[in-house]
Amino acid sequence: MALQASTRGQNVQASSRAFSSVAHGRPSRRVVQCRAAAGVIGRRELLQAASAAALLTASPALAAKAPKGFTTVEDNNDAYKFLYPFGWQEVAVKGADVVYKDVVEPLESVSVTLTATDKKDIAEFGDLQTVANTLANDVLSAPGTEVKLINTQERELNGHNYYEIEFTATTSRYTRHQLAVVAANNGTFYTLTTGANERRWNKMKEKLTTTVQSFQLLN
Repeated sequence: MALQASTRGQNVQASSRAFSSVAHGRPSRRVVQCRAAAGVIGRRELLQAASAAALLTASPALAAKAPKGFTTVEDNNDAYKFLYPFGWQEVAVKGADVVYKDVVEPLESVSVTLTATDKKDIAEFGDLQTVANTLANDVLSAPGTEVKLINTQERELNGHNYYEIEFTATTSRYTRHQLAVVAANNGTFYTLTTGANERRWNKMKEKLTTTVQSFQLLN
């Protein structure tokens, strides 16, 4: 999907503006958690397990979609769903629709942001390489960060196109290995981003890849 030189710059500028303008608040979500109990658990864990079991009984179809070690998030209001590693905690971050992170390893997290757009499909923002470069260098990395784009790929599911990118962002204190997936539908640009410290990438790679590949639009 190569672009002519005269339109590439316009696509980059349009993409950057759209990616950085968050237009939605935090809606209610249906979160389903699955966990296999191991060993002795306390009262708090028992209450959590009981609550999860009740929810799973009410929604067995949704529970079946979550593989072992993952939690399913399904947001019917904003029409998306994805998996994230079990045990991550939800935190409030300004500008994000939802964020979950590991309480021990702060660089291990997943976030979803929603941005208003007049585009109906991610391909309208430009080709995969154009959008990947804009996201990695201008949107998902802080100023002064050294960015290295590693891999890009495109997938299609149920009539929706998704761009996936992999890159590293290096600061003076650490290198974060990141994965992201973007899509557009019904006036909304969706961005899911996850990652981990480079020193833990080999351990977290499979889980984070599952998270990115699980993201999909619901309509």
